[in-house]
Amino acid sequence: MPLKPSQILTLLNKKRADFETFDKAALQALERYRTALQQASQESTDDLMERLNLFVANDRGAEPLEICEHCPNWVIPSGLVWQSREQSHQWVRDRLTGVATFAVDGSQIYPGKDLSIPVALVQIGWFENFHTSDGQYEKDIEVDVMTPNDLKVSSSGEPVDRAVNMRRFQMETQRLVRYMHDRANRPNCLAFLDGSLIVTFAEAFDEETRQLYTNCVVQLLQASEKYRVPLVSYIDTSYARDLTLMLQRLYRLPEVDSIHDAPLLWKLMQWGDRTPLFRCRRPGILTHYPAGISNHIAFTYLKTHDGPPVRLEIPTWIYDANLHEKIIDWVRCEVIIGGGYPYVIETADQTAVLKTDDRQMFYRLLQEWAEEQNLNLRLSRKMVSKVRPTVKEVLSFEF
Repeated sequence: MPLKPSQILTLLNKKRADFETFDKAALQALERYRTALQQASQESTDDLMERLNLFVANDRGAEPLEICEHCPNWVIPSGLVWQSREQSHQWVRDRLTGVATFAVDGSQIYPGKDLSIPVALVQIGWFENFHTSDGQYEKDIEVDVMTPNDLKVSSSGEPVDRAVNMRRFQMETQRLVRYMHDRANRPNCLAFLDGSLIVTFAEAFDEETRQLYTNCVVQLLQASEKYRVPLVSYIDTSYARDLTLMLQRLYRLPEVDSIHDAPLLWKLMQWGDRTPLFRCRRPGILTHYPAGISNHIAFTYLKTHDGPPVRLEIPTWIYDANLHEKIIDWVRCEVIIGGGYPYVIETADQTAVLKTDDRQMFYRLLQEWAEEQNLNLRLSRKMVSKVRPTVKEVLSFEF
């Protein structure tokens, strides 16, 4: 039966006080942190570091990297205001023409009950936009079929989704590493990672799984610095609390799990504004990174739409090389082209996505191949009804 709106509304009205109490407490805590943010932005970097050094390096959340002592609330105004969309696009052309931007994304078909043998498909897609007058670009895909051995299962009843997710992440990061290798020492290119360089989610996993994720990111960071290809990690909706933890340490504030960096800065920023760069000192997962890597990740918050600012993470070598302003402008350009989200990431996602027709084609190919190889692979009756046309029929229709 469908939900009954009357019952839901009755319960919400009954528990209204709980929501009011939570909202009031969260708002009061947020104001305390915003006051601390304003105070910290007025202090010198040396004074802040002197107090932060009283805490263990990987237990202070963040520390100032980019010196900016005249930025109220740690907001650097962009001053970017245009009278028309054409003006903004001209600004983009002035900065992005001849600059190649690259992104990769992935999709997957998980093993399911429709197959008698556990098998999965992982696909990554990438997009490189050269931003030339002739509209040159490159777009392609790469796939991998995961067997029972790859999935590390002995029967189709065991959980295997994690292995598929790991393989997808591995393929995405390996493709980024290959891109940086191929574009080594070229000054006008930028690689995007759709996600964080700080894989906190992996803390919940076993050692082997955690190691795979951290190794992938470490290889990315090492490749970016070795080949001198800028890398930007783009997190559209961030729940990071690095600045929040730093303020808590500096001003002995109460810990409030509901306060995150992005909402803390939200109402203080206009489109295009950003914070100074901070060195990430998050506790937990960074202790599993090599010593020479764990403290080489910087972040900033950038206002790109009406919601909270997005989080950008970059290797610190970009700041050391004084390339950060140019790179952040390139990110702004991609956001303008994409209407609020980087066009290159959005296109990579569209390239990689596996649709229903792709899933059915995969099962048709798998079924016919198994029959030719005399393998005991069975499809459920439900799936058989969906993939009834043979592969030969499909191919003859397409061509």
